Amino acid sequence: MRGWTVTAFGEPREVLALTDDLPRPSGRRVVRVEAASVNFADILYCRGTYQQKPPLPFTPGLEVAGVDVETGERVFGPAEMPHGGYAEYAALSSSWPWPEGMSAGQASGFWVAYQTGWCALHHRTTLGEGDTLLVHAAAGGVGAAAVQLGVAAGARVIATVGSPDKADVARRLGAHEVIVLEGAADALIPAVKELTDGRGADVVYDPVGGDVFDASRRVTAWEGRILVIGFAGGRIADAPTNHALVKNYDVVGVHWAAYQQRAPELVATWQRELEALWARRAIDPLVGAEYALADLPDALDSIAARTTTGRVVVVP
Repeated sequence: MRGWTVTAFGEPREVLALTDDLPRPSGRRVVRVEAASVNFADILYCRGTYQQKPPLPFTPGLEVAGVDVETGERVFGPAEMPHGGYAEYAALSSSWPWPEGMSAGQASGFWVAYQTGWCALHHRTTLGEGDTLLVHAAAGGVGAAAVQLGVAAGARVIATVGSPDKADVARRLGAHEVIVLEGAADALIPAVKELTDGRGADVVYDPVGGDVFDASRRVTAWEGRILVIGFAGGRIADAPTNHALVKNYDVVGVHWAAYQQRAPELVATWQRELEALWARRAIDPLVGAEYALADLPDALDSIAARTTTGRVVVVP
């Protein structure tokens, strides 16, 4: 079987090895991979800095769409390490029927980003109709899902993007307002204050961290919530408790992956809600780029550089 392995922790391009003689995986459900979505967490897995650290060697790739080798059913779901999705075959820790009408790339990206968004917006906080939702990195895979979920919930969505070419992507996803930061996080502050008449955002969805988090604290509304999704910006920001006290806002951690073990029944409920949204096309996973399996390092580099839009997928 052809696939990638990580044999030591480090930068993905340096530690990934492509081989043609990987053993075929075993597990509760083995699938022939048709597409595997690329996540920033895959980079952290390769570096050995993710919250979970699989034993070496392992095949990365957190979410997969494929065909069950025993039943022939088309399914998608999370990969079961060490047999991740960046190979011709993968093992799934759980699986769901491939939604009718989705492409392979869309199905492969219908797990982590949308589950994270639902968990954040409807479990870790409550996003209601008329609330203002500020979504950072809104043209990327995780941000794009949050924009669509925010619009579906009836919120007013303000999206931030890193460059002008991504602004149209955010608007097509449904964002009501778009702010182009171009690396200047401080530009967020006057822009959000102007768009909200000085009130700020009720909910901030932050997969970036660093300077973006620092600026977000200053544009969070009274009794607002900042959802900590991740740290794609590279720096883990501080959250001064005196500032949170003065403005009465919450800093809310969102470690969605933990629910797969701690509360799988919740994950199942969330997935049914997401599939209902797909059925009426209130959400529509955006695939921005497809890479061949052999080009996985290029796909990961593009994610690290934050130059992508929508989901990036790898196909065998």
